[in-house]
Parts: sequence; structure tokens; C-alpha cells
Amino acid sequence: MSIPASCRSEFGRLGRLIPALAGQGPEHMAFDALLLEHCQSTNNPGPVLRFYLWEGSWLSLGRHQTPRSNHWLNLVRNGRLNVVRRPSGGGAVLHGGGLTYALIWPDPPRQRREAYRRVNAWITAGLARLDLELYPGDDPALTGSQNCFASATTADLVDPSGHKRIGSAQFWQRGHLLQHGEIPLAPSPQLWHEVFGTDPPCWQSATPSAARVEAALTEAIAELWPGLRWDVTPMSGREQQLVAERASDYEVNDSEVSSNNPEARMEVTAWRSGRPKG
Repeated sequence: MSIPASCRSEFGRLGRLIPALAGQGPEHMAFDALLLEHCQSTNNPGPVLRFYLWEGSWLSLGRHQTPRSNHWLNLVRNGRLNVVRRPSGGGAVLHGGGLTYALIWPDPPRQRREAYRRVNAWITAGLARLDLELYPGDDPALTGSQNCFASATTADLVDPSGHKRIGSAQFWQRGHLLQHGEIPLAPSPQLWHEVFGTDPPCWQSATPSAARVEAALTEAIAELWPGLRWDVTPMSGREQQLVAERASDYEVNDSEVSSNNPEARMEVTAWRSGRPKG
């Protein structure tokens, strides 16, 4: 499947591709926010694309989401679930057995829907290489949805049966964009049902490995942005140090998950005022 010419973007500079690595939720979120911060402080920055896996089972909450589930709290206290706060919006996403992407885009379209459309064109083309046919969803946006995969808006992608397969969310800062997306591959059906009371998305054919999905999406984005050269660069030592210092900003404690304190929010987070801590 080819990318429509209208979706192509000309750069003529260097983009950064960060290969998939496994890690804890707070560190992942801190790294994404750090990359967005660097995008704002760098002259003529290129985009950054990174993929990652989650160590253990994590529930990520959208930036504006208020958790209200005692059931989630019990899962956390029993050591079956960890909770983290995303800098991006949207509903809760269960991570584990899937692949997450983070795209930092320094000069995205000014219209958010157009930015989603272009990213969806990339993902659609990439997963078509793995014989997964995808289309934009058409559900209305549900503010504060407890389950990101309970509905599919035009920002998300569904299969021909209408089942949501990719959930995405954005965080904009000074005209730059951080977009997150989750691609469930082999999530735990039992845990998914315990968290959301529904069955997880599933592949009708053989489930591809995270490495195959990463490779397909990497090939597709090279076609989407043909004028951009990608430099494969792992996390640097300095980045590791900054991520370790800031990871606690995205942790969620017990009281925030408990319905006994439904209006709880993280007390000190720079992203809450619209700017990741720096």
C-alpha cells in the first residue's frame, strides 16, 4: 500500500529513530516528555520516533483522566497492576504484550485532526505489510473515558470488523507534537477483562512479533517522509540520567486510584500546567 502524495512531508534533515527497549512506565513517560522538551530547545529539529515495550503490566492514565476504580486499586495492591500517568490525553490504556510508539513531531499540521490523519496513514501502510487492514474510527470522543479501547474516534484505527486495534493520543506544546499510540499484540485476556470487563483486541491470523511490527512501521515511515534521513540512536547516558531524575513525576499512588478520593490528581507535575518538567 502506497502513501498518498498529500500525506508526504519534505524535510531534508535528520530524524532520530530509537529502537524498541523495555522499561517501566514512569521512565517511558519521562523519556517521551524529555524528547519533546529537546525538540523545543533545538534549532531546526527533526522528528523523533521511538518504540518501546513495558516491563510488567501497566495501566497508563490520560493527562486529564481521573481514576475512580477501587477495583484498579485492588489490582495495584495485589501486585498485578502498575499505574502511570501519561503526558498525552485520552483514556486508560493497558500495556503489556503490546508495542507502543511515541512520535515527536517538530512541525506538524496545525489542525490536530490532520496530524492524526497523517500518522494514521503511516500506521495503516505499515500494518498493511503484515496483512492487517485498518480504517479510522467514527465514534464521538468520550472525555475521561476509563478505557481507551472502548471507543474508536477518527484519531484511532479499527479493523474491517469495526474492532479498535490502535489507540492514539496527543500532547501539544508550543506548536510541537508528542503522539502516543498503543498496538496490542498479545495482551493477557484475563487481566484485560479484570481491568475493563471486556475482551482485548486480537489478531485473526498469527500474531506478529513486536520486532516485525516495529520493522514494518519503520519501513512505512521512510516512505511517508522520503526526504528525511533516519539516524538510529539509542538513549544516551545523559538522557538516562535525566529520565531517572524525572520519572517520579509520572507515578500514580494508591490514593489517586481509589474512588474514595475521586477528584485526586498528581500533586506536583509540570505537565499538568502544560509543560513537562524541565
